Amino acid sequence: MRWNALLPALLLACFAAPMLGGCALQPVYAGGGSGAVAQGLSAVEIAPIPGQSGWLMRDALQQRMGTDGGGSRYRLDVVLDDQLTGLGLLGDDTIGRERRTLRARYRLVDLSSGETLLDATDGADAGIDVVSSEYATIAAEQTALENLTRDVADSIVTRISTTLRQQMQAPVEDQ
Repeated sequence: MRWNALLPALLLACFAAPMLGGCALQPVYAGGGSGAVAQGLSAVEIAPIPGQSGWLMRDALQQRMGTDGGGSRYRLDVVLDDQLTGLGLLGDDTIGRERRTLRARYRLVDLSSGETLLDATDGADAGIDVVSSEYATIAAEQTALENLTRDVADSIVTRISTTLRQQMQAPVEDQ
């Protein structure tokens, strides 16, 4: 009885596996830390970003890209917009909920040619409950900023990785 239920899934897997080889999917980080994309990421100089959110973002980006500060080939310029909006007005005219929004506008510039390789925007937002303890609310706002920074940094690094991979494959495709 159990084999009868598994048979269609097994047959589908056997027929689908050979077709996956022809889909031309390739890992972005092929070659690991010594691969072309990983080395391209480590060659990105991250320009200073003002403010606390800027410090958090720059640190998160440096950790994810493994930038060493030497031999920069690219520059990443980031402008952040960090907004905290009060929502959910309670009966006593106090705010019961807040929304923290972090948006990043960024450009990846090739330092040798001055060409902008990527000009994009990414963002994330989080809801925060406002409680009677002001300390707890401030701590929640700070935690939200840290979490949003990590989310946006992940998105930025993913888009830069894709751009660098395309950039590195472009000369091969032209031949």
